[in-house]
Amino acid sequence: MANVISDETIDYVGILAKLELSEEEKERAKKDMEEMLDYIDKLNELDTSGVEPMSHVFPVKNVFREDVVTNGDDRENILANAPSEQDGAFTVPRTFD
Repeated sequence: MANVISDETIDYVGILAKLELSEEEKERAKKDMEEMLDYIDKLNELDTSGVEPMSHVFPVKNVFREDVVTNGDDRENILANAPSEQDGAFTVPRTFD
């Protein structure tokens, strides 16, 4: 293992994650973090000079659309469902005095 995680680092990560770890859990977390960093080092050994960077495995199209009003101003029909209205708006019972 080329990467060594210190006890201080595990304690700091535990504080940031708001975790209370036992000594056994800290040792397991250290081992897991070391293995992750070793794996990243292994991936960094690959020659990716001819590989185009990407953010997704599959092509993603822009999902935005034009913001178009489709129902218009149909205030009379909407207020027809109101139990009561005043000045073109719904009125509701008071919730507190």
